[in-house]
Amino acid sequence: MNLEDFADWLSQTPLSIALTDSETAFPAIESLHVIAITLVVGSIAIVDLRLLGLAARRRDASELIASILPITWSAFALGVVTGILLFAANPIGYSANAYFLGKLILLALAGANMIAFHLFAHRHLAKEGALAPKLSGGASLTLWVAIVTFGRLIGFTL
Repeated sequence: MNLEDFADWLSQTPLSIALTDSETAFPAIESLHVIAITLVVGSIAIVDLRLLGLAARRRDASELIASILPITWSAFALGVVTGILLFAANPIGYSANAYFLGKLILLALAGANMIAFHLFAHRHLAKEGALAPKLSGGASLTLWVAIVTFGRLIGFTL
């Protein structure tokens, strides 16, 4: 089943129909999605700016990451749930939207960067001036700005 077939099927489900017919569901879900993304990007930006040496330089990077990670993951979970519900409200429109598809690709790249950070760059945090954490932080910050930009452009192109 390709994305177009899945979108057609999903658009006929009771969930999709209920979300489409409701005057309040979509705006409420979208508001929660924006709050979640704000928390995700904000918490990640704090860590990324620390990795780049531009903020919170007096604080140990590992401690900062450990303290912020629960907020990031909780907000990310809310963002995923609300994002799925937003998609379910208009699956045909979203599945044909280049910015939506681009956002999914960027999210996958951000996930790959996070995995690479935790597998490789994280062990270099204690080394003063280590390049790997800075590269990961710079890539992360760039990807999340692009994700937010693409997400915002979705609303203008549906």
